[in-house]
Amino acid sequence: MFIKPLFRLAPENTRINFMRGRYMGLIVSAILSTASIVMFFYPGLKMGIDFSGGVVMEVRTPGPADFARIHAALVADGIPDQGVQRFGDESEVLIRLGAQPSEQSTQQAVARVRAALEKAVPGTTIQRTDAVGASVSAELFRNGLAALGVSLLMILVYIWFRFEWQFAVGAVVTLVLDITKAIGFLALTRIEFDLVMVAAILTILGYSTNDKVVVYDRVRENLRKYKSMPLRELIDLSINETLNRTLGTSMTVFLASLPLALFGGESISGFAWVMLFGIVVGTSSSIFIAAPILLFLGEHRLRRDAAAPAPPAKTAAAPPR
Repeated sequence: MFIKPLFRLAPENTRINFMRGRYMGLIVSAILSTASIVMFFYPGLKMGIDFSGGVVMEVRTPGPADFARIHAALVADGIPDQGVQRFGDESEVLIRLGAQPSEQSTQQAVARVRAALEKAVPGTTIQRTDAVGASVSAELFRNGLAALGVSLLMILVYIWFRFEWQFAVGAVVTLVLDITKAIGFLALTRIEFDLVMVAAILTILGYSTNDKVVVYDRVRENLRKYKSMPLRELIDLSINETLNRTLGTSMTVFLASLPLALFGGESISGFAWVMLFGIVVGTSSSIFIAAPILLFLGEHRLRRDAAAPAPPAKTAAAPPR
């Protein structure tokens, strides 16, 4: 038995002419992606310890942390810190040091920080220390980029085999644009780019791919159903038919990620903010980027395949007399 939903984000008979704004969507996307590429080089990404190397120390003070006093104590002892910031509550501090040439140098730097803090703020304790060498961080960076490249390649192959090459090209080009915008968002907000951010981008790729497959699947169904309908009208129809599902899924994931962004703390809030941005970009790109690219690439090819007459059925040979 079919149960009618009590609430729909998009009315059942929605007929929005999305393809009317296809040129504007592509132009805006190209401008944002170009700006993101520029920001990737300047001011660049704020690399986390995973990719830049260094030492990160979580420190707890006996009372509310005096950041100016802690910074002055490190400077007085000749410790070149890269940042002192609040980590959790008002008594938790995150201290960053530059990459050390060896493990022994790392241990010495940690010992110097501990001594300086005990002198300036008695009762301070070090909760956790993480250290990543320069060679390890470079390898992690290469592996992260390789993971993104392999993901795009697998998505290309999957969509190519499931649909046609026009669908695959449209999806991959759109996903590349989505990634560049996410990189620009990281450069703009100065959220640290580390392995957690690589995981966030891979998650965005998976979500965005799923959203595009839903739209593309309906386009393929309608190509078989409406063989004489112009492709532009058919794509608009397909988007409108899947619009309620697209908006519902996006809203659910968005609302689930929003509390993590607001109250998740330093360790998880960056991941959540990138996810929120990726949900908005991925949903809009399915409509205003992936669909117009499919329209341009498949204007004649897809229509000819859909309208091609079925081969005549073979008839059994008449028995010899």
